[in-house]
Amino acid sequence: MRSIRVWKQAARWLFVFPLLWNTIGAQIRYTIPEELKEGSVVGNIAKDIGLDISDIANRKLRIASDSSTQYFSVDTRNGELIVNGRIDREALCGQSASCLMPLQLVIENPLQLYRVNIEIQDINDNSPNFHTKENVLKIWESVAVGAKFPFESAEDLDVGSNSLKSYTLSNNAFFRLNVKTLEDGKKVPELIIDKPLDREKQSVHKLILTALDGGDPVKSGTIMIQVIVQDINDNEPKFEQSQYKASVQESTTLGSSVLTVKATDLDEGLNGEIQYFFGAHTPDHVRNIFSINVETGDITVIGKLDYELTKLYTFDVCAKDKGSPEQEGHSSVRLDIIDENDNIPEIILTSLPSPVSENASVGTVVALINVKDLDSGNNGKVNLTISSRFPFKLKPAFDNHYSLVTDSLLDREANAEYDIELEAKDSGVPSLKSRKTLNVKILDVNDNPPVFSQTSYTVYIKENSPPGASLFSVSASDIDQDKNAILSYSILDLSSNHVPASSYFYINSENGTIYSMSSFDYEKTKLFSVLVQAKDHGSPSLSSNVTVHVFILDHNDNAPAVIYPSTSMGSVPNQRMPRSAKAGHLVTKVTAVDADSGHNAWLFYRLAEATDASLFSVNLHTGEVRTKRAVSEQDDPSQRLMIEIKDNGEPIQSTTVTVDILIEDGFHEPISDYREKTIEPNKKSGKITLYLIISLAAVSLLCLMTFFILLVKCARGSRGGSSCCIRRTDSGYKNPNRNLQIQLNTDGPIKYVEVLGGDMMSQSQSFGSYLSPMSEFSDLTLVKPSSTTNFTDTLNVLDASLPDSAWTFESQQVRRRIINYLKWRTAFCFFMDIRSRFVDGNIKRNREMRHRRIRGWKLAALWLFAFSLLWNTVGAQIRYTIPEELKEGSIVGNIAKDLGFDISDIADRKLRIASESNRQYFNVDSGKGDLVVNGRIDRETLCGQSASCLMPLQVVIENPLQMHNVEIEIQDINDNAPNFHNKNGELYISELTAPGTRFPLEIAEDLDVGSNSLKTYSLSNNNFFRLNLKTLKNGRQIPELVLDKSLDREKQSVHKLILTALDGGNPVKSGTSLLQIIVQDFNDNEPTFEVSAYKASVVESAVVGSNVIKIKATDLDEGPNGEIQYSFSAHTPELVRNAFTVNAETGEITVTEKLDYETTKSYTFDVCAKDKGNPELEGQSSVQIDIIDENDNPPEIILTSLPSPVPENATVGTVVALITVKDLDSGNNGKVELIVSPDVPFKLKPSHNYYSLITDSFLDREVHSEYSVEILAIDSGVPPLKTVKTIYIKVLDVNDNPPVFSQTSYNVYIKENNLAGTSLFYVSASDIDQNKNALLTYSILDLSSNHVPASSYFYLNSENGTIYTMSSFDYEKIKLISIVVQAKDHGSPSLSSNATVHVFILDRNDNAPAVIYPSTSMGSVPNQRMPRSAKAGHLVTKVTAVDADSGHNAWLFYRLAEATDASLFSVNLHTGEVRTKRAVSEQDDPSQRLMIEIKDNGEPIQSTTVTVDILIEDGFHEPISDYRDKTIEPNKKSGKITLYLIISLASVSLLCLMTFFILLVKCARGSRGGSSCCIRRTDSGYKNPNRNLQIQLNTDGPIKYVEVLGGDMMSQSQSFGSYLSPMSEFSDLTLVKPSSTTNFTDTLNVLDASLPDSAWTFESQQVRRRIINYVSINIYFM
Repeated sequence: MRSIRVWKQAARWLFVFPLLWNTIGAQIRYTIPEELKEGSVVGNIAKDIGLDISDIANRKLRIASDSSTQYFSVDTRNGELIVNGRIDREALCGQSASCLMPLQLVIENPLQLYRVNIEIQDINDNSPNFHTKENVLKIWESVAVGAKFPFESAEDLDVGSNSLKSYTLSNNAFFRLNVKTLEDGKKVPELIIDKPLDREKQSVHKLILTALDGGDPVKSGTIMIQVIVQDINDNEPKFEQSQYKASVQESTTLGSSVLTVKATDLDEGLNGEIQYFFGAHTPDHVRNIFSINVETGDITVIGKLDYELTKLYTFDVCAKDKGSPEQEGHSSVRLDIIDENDNIPEIILTSLPSPVSENASVGTVVALINVKDLDSGNNGKVNLTISSRFPFKLKPAFDNHYSLVTDSLLDREANAEYDIELEAKDSGVPSLKSRKTLNVKILDVNDNPPVFSQTSYTVYIKENSPPGASLFSVSASDIDQDKNAILSYSILDLSSNHVPASSYFYINSENGTIYSMSSFDYEKTKLFSVLVQAKDHGSPSLSSNVTVHVFILDHNDNAPAVIYPSTSMGSVPNQRMPRSAKAGHLVTKVTAVDADSGHNAWLFYRLAEATDASLFSVNLHTGEVRTKRAVSEQDDPSQRLMIEIKDNGEPIQSTTVTVDILIEDGFHEPISDYREKTIEPNKKSGKITLYLIISLAAVSLLCLMTFFILLVKCARGSRGGSSCCIRRTDSGYKNPNRNLQIQLNTDGPIKYVEVLGGDMMSQSQSFGSYLSPMSEFSDLTLVKPSSTTNFTDTLNVLDASLPDSAWTFESQQVRRRIINYLKWRTAFCFFMDIRSRFVDGNIKRNREMRHRRIRGWKLAALWLFAFSLLWNTVGAQIRYTIPEELKEGSIVGNIAKDLGFDISDIADRKLRIASESNRQYFNVDSGKGDLVVNGRIDRETLCGQSASCLMPLQVVIENPLQMHNVEIEIQDINDNAPNFHNKNGELYISELTAPGTRFPLEIAEDLDVGSNSLKTYSLSNNNFFRLNLKTLKNGRQIPELVLDKSLDREKQSVHKLILTALDGGNPVKSGTSLLQIIVQDFNDNEPTFEVSAYKASVVESAVVGSNVIKIKATDLDEGPNGEIQYSFSAHTPELVRNAFTVNAETGEITVTEKLDYETTKSYTFDVCAKDKGNPELEGQSSVQIDIIDENDNPPEIILTSLPSPVPENATVGTVVALITVKDLDSGNNGKVELIVSPDVPFKLKPSHNYYSLITDSFLDREVHSEYSVEILAIDSGVPPLKTVKTIYIKVLDVNDNPPVFSQTSYNVYIKENNLAGTSLFYVSASDIDQNKNALLTYSILDLSSNHVPASSYFYLNSENGTIYTMSSFDYEKIKLISIVVQAKDHGSPSLSSNATVHVFILDRNDNAPAVIYPSTSMGSVPNQRMPRSAKAGHLVTKVTAVDADSGHNAWLFYRLAEATDASLFSVNLHTGEVRTKRAVSEQDDPSQRLMIEIKDNGEPIQSTTVTVDILIEDGFHEPISDYRDKTIEPNKKSGKITLYLIISLASVSLLCLMTFFILLVKCARGSRGGSSCCIRRTDSGYKNPNRNLQIQLNTDGPIKYVEVLGGDMMSQSQSFGSYLSPMSEFSDLTLVKPSSTTNFTDTLNVLDASLPDSAWTFESQQVRRRIINYVSINIYFM
């Protein structure tokens, strides 16, 4: 049917095409005038093409114009072509003589195309028009008569006779009109000057220019021309005054206005704008002080004014206008400075202060000072003062000269230097003052001995210290300076125990560090007194001494020595005691001594070993051996004791002694006390007694002498109110440790006595007494008095080193520590020392004071004498007069003779010159006393232009100090010629400058004064200039150059003159300056082109920047006046400016944009050349550029009718679009060929530059919904040009494709007990059709599942395919539901497709285990019986339960929850078997109750409990071998269970046989190909050890769970699951149908991740082990 329709359309196309081919070339032409009213009839277009009125609407006759605006339309009622809008020929065709408007007439059904041309004729509807209604023309008043100025041409949009014809100008006396006709017939108006212009008479001229056309009636246009006469700079500025005068205070602040100068200029504009400047020859010192405002002429202060430096400022100012050339006027300014007190006094040191010795007498001259104030009168009177707090004063001399002298005695140690502040204050109002600090250093004299930091030093050193150790450092200081303060330390070689101190100690002479020369032994020597001397290096040198007390500290280096019991011949005599001795009986006393002292000598006794330790005890401190209990008959008569004696030192030293004691029955003499013991007369004890007597006598005598001397000194000292015994309370030193220090034992004699006392501020005595700790043996050591002069530091050291609790008293019963020291104010004073220290010292000091007073009076008298001489001579003055420029060494005069000194006094008294200037121009010949010239003296350098030149000198003479003032007058000589700063000067004068104009010249300078100064000027001979001298009031002459004759630059551009300056000296000296007069050009010549009209041609393809032609003009002027710049004329149209540009410097005309011959064939315009003068002058020329045509226009493709969408079932040859091509080129360049791209099902049918695009084959939108058709248009030019146009053709859709689901079937998994209304899944289908053909609706085909409609289970969203559940599912009731879903589109006719959705219900753990055995009967559980003789492991019963759930949720676990005796029974975790854990005993209760809990393996866990009652019977002997062998009672339920078990067993067996048989067959077949399902190749990408058969077994029961997963992992696989109950009586088998999973790899991966590594457990009665890896069997189903 479709093929027949295609053939019909093809036949119809073949019929229509020849008609279209024959009629498309027809053309019609109409002629109408422009500006026809809208609706005017052009012609009957329907009649002209032979179309009936009825066919106009049916065949859709319409106009397709090339332009965007539809100027015409067809009246469908009568077929007339009417005007649709305003037609303006000028807008459509511009200035073209012919104006044709092409139209395309399109007729459809069948398609026909006609070409219509309408010619538009011009009417005179436009007047001539100027672009601007007003034009301003600026002409310089210096422009010559006959100068031409072109005007803007008027434009007339009409053509032919209606175009522009002529111009007219309004009447005036200065201008006339000239009309210039160009080659193209264009008329250009020009304004010509008939009469010279004068700006001062008439500055503005207003003219009217009229343009007339040739129409009828004539139309015209006017423009107002305003001619502004521009001024030239022919007037110079003139000051209001020839000279300005003003005065200003010298304290005027910076920025203050002093004077305002003002000038006027008759010119206008820039020529009349004036700027003010200093004269060209204004000196720098004026420019540094004053500034002139360029705009206002305000003269302000910019530098500090100083009357003392400059009293008067005279300078020139000039006023310049901004014209070209510049004109300037001159005037002079005189500023007088008013003096003020603005100079502070200046303090000058005529002689620098030299250091003064501290023993200098009063009145010693320290320095000479001069004060100076530049002010005069009271302002110059200066008073110099000094502070009274310094030991100096000022002595005035003459003419502001002062001498600084000492006013009192000096002490360098009190003040090493003085910063003396001098203040100079003048008498002005307000008074000014200045300060200067003078540093005077005091020289040191060695008048202070060294002083130690302490009056005495105490050093502590432990005995046995190594030789060379640093003990201590003494330090002394000397307040003197330099070598007077350099100290050396030494030890005065005093003997200690007849041994020189230098043999014990060595002192570093530089730093005072004392070192030990040997090791010390406390037991030999306890104290050293070393006398150290510190001596300075002064002259004479001074010294001081200090005593260093070196105390040797004891070190525990001696062990205790046992005195009693003494050994005889190496053995200790036996001690005896009666057996009747009671407790506390004194057996004997062990006595020992320690050579150490202090705490190191304290001894402690201890019983180390004993025959019977319970019988004897030893006193810790006394060594007494006493009985601890009464002696019994059982005690051994011979007892041996070992007693250990330890001292209290660090480290501890110890000694042992062995005592043998004999216990005798008949011995009754008691030992009362060792102190009362009668010593056996022998030789050794006799010597000890003698020593004790001598010691006792010596101590007694020493004590008597000490107390006697003390009483005598106290009695004598008390007469004066103060003594060494009782110190006054005003003493500055208070020390609680300055006392007698005693150490005692309550159980014996004094061990150690040390007495420290005396006046701490005077020499003291130190005694030490040392006694043994025994009453029988004693020794006494007396230490000689120390020579310490001040014991304060010693006590301080003792205070710091000794602890607060230093003294210890011990007895047998009490041991206590006394915290505070015993304080005795005891002192040993020596009268001779006091006398020598105080009485003799006072006498010596009085003598020194008397001697110093006598010397002071002598120095004062000497100072008064010297000062009187200085006062009388310092005022003398001498004056010399010399000419400048004297040779070095020339004698000025004999200064020594004039001052009255002998030749010998010149060197002795150090006569010298102290000038105030930095340079020494004179010095004194020490051999003759002549004052001679020391260097070149230039009066001009020293005194400048001052008439008088005085040089002050100060002559200083020492010993005694004198000062004389000398003045030297320097006379001027004619040594300087007049001088010009610029030897070569330039002066620029315009050639328009009028004769009589004056130009100030540079002033020469002559440094000489008086008659030698500058007198006159002269000028070299010339024809144009003369010299005029202008004399100011101060006599200063200023040269002026006066113009005598007009200058002509063309005849002579440079004039060279010589200006000469002459002074009045003898001989006359002169200075010259070469003056070069440069005549500045005036712009009086306009640029002239070489050719009056230029012609050129250029191809239209010329690139931008190409050079077309170069124009050139010349100018006779020079400089900027001769520099020419080229440009378009002012009235050049934008069309030309956009196409070309003129280089302003070179005159090259270049292309700036793409040229187009078809747009413009020729360009005609004017160019002008302007110079850079002021005023500017210009010349003009015309340029004509013809464009050469080229093939530069590509063809243009025009869609006559836009392509409409094509249905995909359209027949071949269907017309899609009408296309027109156009090329603006002509000839072969305009011939165009149209080509369509070959890869599209379309082609072109040509017909005289018109083409139709038709289909060339059948279309399919689903393959291509849109085509991009490229159409190529190529012309026949050389080179050919082409254009590509893309036409987008849309293919309309037809409903020819049914919907397609994303899958053929879907598997959905949902857990049971789900909520109703849950979103389950969504299906998706697509339709490759478009719009409503692709709009789908989903629905469920109502197939039944278990005789129930599917719509009762599910609901499907018809728009998006989402499936929702309608109810909750129960896995135990239904496990799979299959749904058929239909997708249907909205096309016409509609198409549909179906897909099946398999919904798998997943199990949840929602069922608790149900107990099968033991079963309850009427709500009770039957009792289980067992014999009392049952052994361990006896099977009592078996609990069996099932779970309605599946999989892991059905795995059950048994646990004994409660029991009457939990130690008797156990329940198997997996089987539920109840067995005995031990043998039953007689004590066990015959009635046992067990509560067994059964749990499943689900989540959450479900559980059930069952109670089992067990009766233990004595006479019951029937064994329960196994629950599996139990005979089931014949009842209805057990029969069903047995049947189920048989069926399950048969099914499992059959399944296993079939599985293994298929496996064997496939392995046998697959092995032939080299690879089988049994042995996988190693190149498989998936390797998983768990991809196997998974089995869980119990060795004591049937299989609980079997799941077989197998098959090729990359193909569709089979999955079977077998579930069996954990009982042998009840079994079930569930076989799951093969799954449709296409790729089982992911399933196995999930299983691998979810299953533990140790998933299977095998248990038996004896063994329980865990198998780690899975049992794996690869099973595959094809």
